[in-house]
Amino acid sequence: MTRPFSGDRLLVATHNKGKLEEIADLLKPFGVSVVGAAEMNLPEPEETETTFVGNARIKAHAAAKATGMPALSDDSGIEIDALDGAPGVYTADWAETPNGRDFVMAMKRANRELDARNAPYPRTARFCCTLVLAWPDGHDEVFPGVMPGRVVWPMRGDQGHGYDPIFQPDGYDITFGEMDRWEKNRISHRADAFRKFVDGCFGG
Repeated sequence: MTRPFSGDRLLVATHNKGKLEEIADLLKPFGVSVVGAAEMNLPEPEETETTFVGNARIKAHAAAKATGMPALSDDSGIEIDALDGAPGVYTADWAETPNGRDFVMAMKRANRELDARNAPYPRTARFCCTLVLAWPDGHDEVFPGVMPGRVVWPMRGDQGHGYDPIFQPDGYDITFGEMDRWEKNRISHRADAFRKFVDGCFGG
């Protein structure tokens, strides 16, 4: 049985403004207001785990412990089957440069590594998102979301962010990079995880 969420304020353990707005919007119907990690002056804990759930747990528990509030965090990325699930939890790391993140560089690397392995088509992949809601008493609930698809090349579209221009979700002939933001938000891995979160902690 999932522990229900009973407060009216939820801490979201992210410094990403866009993510915060998306979550605030989803929780509005339940009368829950959200506050971000930056507002609470929380540092970003080091993500030392090798799984999405492990890293999401680190962030949620650190925030809940520091503030005494229930905290929600997510960890997400893309897993490419022919690269043995890489980049996975290192999705953002592949884009790191001394001058910030460069996702075009990361997408080129993914394509280069697939070509180096002569990976057959379709080059199946999935976007994963794991949400963790942690309480100050140490309890947590975990909600995984997945969007299956394939990696395509060349890059297509300038919507979205990250690896969206090379990811074509199952059932569509366009990439996330070519898709309207609201349509993507409706079908994405994050939407899948959020549906489970709302059903589990807010009784649908």
